[in-house]
Amino acid sequence: MVDQLEHVVQCSYRYTVHFTTDALAPTHRLLRDVVAATNQSRSRLLFVVDRGVAQHHPGLARQIEAYVTAHADALELACPPLLLPGGEEVKNSQEHVATLREVIADADVSQQSYVVAVGGGAVLDVAGFAAATAQRGLRLVRMPTTTLAQADAGVAVTAGINACGRKDFVGAFCPPVAVINDASLLTTLEARDWRGGLAEAIKIALGRDAAFFDFIESNAHRLVARDLGVMTQTIRRSVELHLGAAEARGPEALFGHWAAFKLEALTDFRLRHGEAVAIGVALDTTYSYLAGLLDENSWRRVLATLKTVGFTLYTAALRTNLGEPEHPRSLLRGLAEFHQRRGGPLAIMLLRGIGDVVETPAVGVGLVQRSIAVLETAASEPQVA
Repeated sequence: MVDQLEHVVQCSYRYTVHFTTDALAPTHRLLRDVVAATNQSRSRLLFVVDRGVAQHHPGLARQIEAYVTAHADALELACPPLLLPGGEEVKNSQEHVATLREVIADADVSQQSYVVAVGGGAVLDVAGFAAATAQRGLRLVRMPTTTLAQADAGVAVTAGINACGRKDFVGAFCPPVAVINDASLLTTLEARDWRGGLAEAIKIALGRDAAFFDFIESNAHRLVARDLGVMTQTIRRSVELHLGAAEARGPEALFGHWAAFKLEALTDFRLRHGEAVAIGVALDTTYSYLAGLLDENSWRRVLATLKTVGFTLYTAALRTNLGEPEHPRSLLRGLAEFHQRRGGPLAIMLLRGIGDVVETPAVGVGLVQRSIAVLETAASEPQVA
């Protein structure tokens, strides 16, 4: 005889992505109102700040303190802002997560408190993972500071760090209370970080919205010229599409990513995520064309747009141990790792047309190799031929 009880747990999360400027100006009420909406008493805030952002905005720590002081009836600092190094290296060990957990413990940060993460995607991941696993989960507010983080990483519902030679291998589910996309934080970005978010925007446009791809294509030169208005429009539509893809668990959000994840590891993360995604998108687009799914003109348009906004579409890492699909440092090993990450049958996403992605279970190793050869040639030419 078996006696059992069944219990169903249903979880629903709602969060808002806000678009604004100068969010930390003392007269700006957004952060205060976001926090006050869920707390009846004064809220304790622990700010985690990307060190690179602090260097480009020298008064940022003082600005944070002044903001909290201006709203002292609703906010208080748990401790001075904690600076963490930016970039992918911050995610390559548990060190910074452990440091943040210790600060949380020492500062008496409770489940009613907030971790406010200000930085690029890597710092958001570390802060989010620590927040999700300390005190069984703390409230998280994200303030992304790169185009990539504002367009994609900052609005994700998970956070992770790198382990076992793989990107984001260890992580947790941690939807934010809110995301504050502050356009004024983008003005000091170096060129690589300015264009980084465009890879994710192009990727999601190819999978879900042909008109959005047309917009990026027609505004490519304005984006290169750092037109903040056009970039803000691009980020907003990218966020809208990424949120929809995440809700529907759509494969279009993963187009170009099997190669991107592996390329980051193969280059010891010298390739930044947006740069790796751009190459991954170019590779999967080329594969789609060679497989007869995508017409030649669309293939040309995609590669030309990626190149116009400044991405390099080929790296020697694509050919590392290419003839040995099972070699741990072969790009083709990324197919198996991508399969392990997602589960289910081995499949990648391909294009049938701009705005139309299809999941295919048949991945031809020979065609991947041919696609790399074609991409190497196309990447070296002034115009896609």
